[in-house]
This record gives sequence, structure tokens and C-alpha cells, in this order.
Amino acid sequence: MRVKASVMLFLMLAVMLLTVSVQPVQAEVQTNIKVPVNIGVFIPCAAGGAGELVFLTGNLHVLLRFTMDQAGGIHVASHFQPQGISGIGQTTGDKYQGTGVTQDQFNAKVGVEETFINNFRIIGQGNGNNFLVHETLHITINANGVATASVDNFSVDCR
Repeated sequence: MRVKASVMLFLMLAVMLLTVSVQPVQAEVQTNIKVPVNIGVFIPCAAGGAGELVFLTGNLHVLLRFTMDQAGGIHVASHFQPQGISGIGQTTGDKYQGTGVTQDQFNAKVGVEETFINNFRIIGQGNGNNFLVHETLHITINANGVATASVDNFSVDCR
């Protein structure tokens, strides 16, 4: 009876070890930080169309993620979002808020795919002094190094 129990225990351990050894390997590194921001931005539509300089301060929330999957693929993602970023127009004294989100996703194995979306917005008091920058970029490169898809839509608007 002891031999049977020992053999059963050995078989169960062997099955468990085999199961563990064939599990997919996946590694992930994630960083979540706040970065102090202190930048000057020219708002061309402010001050009745004359434009004005705005110095913005606050924090930028940054989330970075790096993953390797079981098939040897690499996946990188980033996320940037203003938190409490604001400033005062140097000409008008109007208050401005920094808003928006910038994201990027990059995937590679035998070929590459990347999608980048940027919404950078400086929103002012009143009408006509909101500065809006938007970009959507996507590219796919196949295993032979040939770009099979490419889109880049970029716009700057003042409202």
C-alpha cells in the first residue's frame, strides 16, 4: 500500500511539475509616476487673436507598461494625463487649464504595430482662447520590414 501511495504521489508531483513548466512565460513591468510640469505655451487665438504666452504648472500622471508574452512578443504602452495643470495668461490674466490624454501602444514580434493618440488641450476662460492639438498616428510594419498601414492625422485648432 505504501508503494502505491508513493507512486501516486510521485505521479502527481510529476504532472504538477510538467504543468508548471509548460505555463506561458509572461513578464510585466509597470511604472506609475507623477512628473512636475513647468512649461510655457503660446496660445495664438487668445487676447482677441493677438495671442499670449501661458506658463503652466502642475503634475503630469505617467503610466508606463512593458510586457513580454509567451510567444516572444513585446508590448509597450504609455499613458500621460495632466493633473491639476493650470496657468495664467501673461497678457490677459485669464486662467487656463491643461487637459487631455496622450497614449501610445507598441507591439512587436516579427513585425511592428504602433498606435499613438495625443490630445493636448489648453482651455481658457471665456470664448475663443481654447488651444487644441490632436494627433492620431498608426503604423503597421510586416515581417519583411514593409509598411502595410500608415495613418497620421494631425490638427491644431483654436476655438
